[in-house]
Amino acid sequence: MQVLAQEEYGLRCLVALSRHKGETPQTIQDIARAEGLSADYAAKLLRALRRGGLVASTRGASGGYRLTRPAAEITLWDGIQVLGSALFPERFCECHPGQQARCIRRGDCSLRPIWQAVDVAVQTVLSRISLADLQRDEPAMQSWLRELPQGAGSAS
Repeated sequence: MQVLAQEEYGLRCLVALSRHKGETPQTIQDIARAEGLSADYAAKLLRALRRGGLVASTRGASGGYRLTRPAAEITLWDGIQVLGSALFPERFCECHPGQQARCIRRGDCSLRPIWQAVDVAVQTVLSRISLADLQRDEPAMQSWLRELPQGAGSAS
């Protein structure tokens, strides 16, 4: 399992927007430069985030992008849902039939519950972390995650 580049860079664009405190929207060029992306790739990611309702765009000379809600109300899972998908989508088994037309384990698979549990665990963790939580630097974030109570909500 891995986080796709689109998900990683899209989340980084959201974090960049959440850190911007100015009155004016951030331009694609500013976001791309801050995250080491090409302007074209940043534009593609921001279009997906806009279609997903997480960012809004303003046209014109003073245009750009901003979050549609406060950073404390947008979770990493919100971003993943817009940019990618569940780690174990409902039709996962249909994509892995081996050499058969259908998976021979489709009625009795001891792996399926494991992947489903991992998917729920990832969703649970990412749903608890907001963009506001990510304002910490890496050491502070590591410490915060170690102290985060199990089952607690966002602790911005």
